[in-house]
Amino acid sequence: MENSVSKTEQYRALGISTFAFTLCFAVWTIFSIIGIKISQDFGLSDTQLGLLMATPILTGSISRLFLGIWTDRFGGRWVFGVLMLTTAACVYLLTFANSYLMLLVGALGVGLAGGSFIVGVTYTAAWFERERQGTALGIFGAGNVGAAVTNFGAPFLLVALGWQGTAQVYATVLAIMGVLFILLAKEDPMAKERASKQSQSFMEQMAPLKELRVWRFALYYFFVFGAFVALALWLPHYLIGVYGLNIKTAGMIAALYTIPASLFRILGGWMSDRYGARRVMYWTFIASVICTFLLSYPPTEYVVHGIDGDIRFFLEVGLVPFVVLTFILGFFMSLGKAAVYKHIPVYYPTHVGAVGGVVGMIGGLGGFLLPLMFGVLNDITGVWQSSFMLMFLIVASALAWMHYAIRSAERVEWAAHESKTDLPELASPQLFYPLNRPDRENDRLTKGHPPLK
Repeated sequence: MENSVSKTEQYRALGISTFAFTLCFAVWTIFSIIGIKISQDFGLSDTQLGLLMATPILTGSISRLFLGIWTDRFGGRWVFGVLMLTTAACVYLLTFANSYLMLLVGALGVGLAGGSFIVGVTYTAAWFERERQGTALGIFGAGNVGAAVTNFGAPFLLVALGWQGTAQVYATVLAIMGVLFILLAKEDPMAKERASKQSQSFMEQMAPLKELRVWRFALYYFFVFGAFVALALWLPHYLIGVYGLNIKTAGMIAALYTIPASLFRILGGWMSDRYGARRVMYWTFIASVICTFLLSYPPTEYVVHGIDGDIRFFLEVGLVPFVVLTFILGFFMSLGKAAVYKHIPVYYPTHVGAVGGVVGMIGGLGGFLLPLMFGVLNDITGVWQSSFMLMFLIVASALAWMHYAIRSAERVEWAAHESKTDLPELASPQLFYPLNRPDRENDRLTKGHPPLK
């Protein structure tokens, strides 16, 4: 970080990138609302609707990998601006679809909006010093609130303009933002360093992906982000099917989940800076295990054969408890999203785009696969709550692996008589070295310790 960067320039970059990401995220989740009307018009099954909702997530996930690499090479200003203009064109062309196949093709283009995340992360991280990156990226990540913008506002546009008109409004707004970003955003402070590394090969840029730690972070993000996107898409349909709500009410209630799952990401970034990302991840996974377990419980009637006859009990999660539980789930998932990305610019400061792109891609794939699996499980089991049953299994597995990995790392450090450095917050600023840095490895070898794996 260059000393010449002022706080005004930092806040300017953070503000414009966060606003742009909010609009992109609103576009990325547009099928959560217009998909319901499209389903009615085209007579889609739950599986077909789930695939349509999930298709943009697939493009947004895969595109994060090469968009991250391009941002490492060319900077966020032009990559972000051109990405928004390209996505706006795809959203507009979607309105000409007259078959399910054409809708799926159009949805692939709409999904480019999801790739904006890694572009914004790389651009934003370059403006801030390491001690403030968690908070800055938490604020940027709050752009996930774009899903709430769609859940709250799109139903009114849908009623007034139809799904085609709604898509056209979204395309226009995004195109305007793309032009403004190119005009108003500045090149980040790492532009000169980036220019000196243009000769780096693709394999050199992707070298950190050999570390298992990257893929462990990716699993965490598969749940905290992938499941968030999946629920943001699925909740309006779920609320209509389970509780018989109309689309406007379902959209507003779904916003009660997406708003905390977005805005509290800011708090998650600050907490990761202050208390450590590992602790925040434990809070996230434990709370999520409890919430998804309760939400996965289907309406059930029990019959107890008593002395004087049968005694019947009926258990179900009513609308109010459901809203409360999803609010809590969204809150802790938002903390977890910030905690995962706290690590990347610390461990891999010169590979934020590549590593963050892979982690974001895997998380985004969760957003693609889960809505599709929700629809399939509905069709196979006939139980609405099967979606939360699946989420419970995923988060329980992630918690178990995280705990095992952390305890294993601690045992290795203790055996080597070193301070625990598997996670950034466990090392003091004076002693901190990212584990992938050559000077950290050389320091270990000179002390007679085995190489790091």
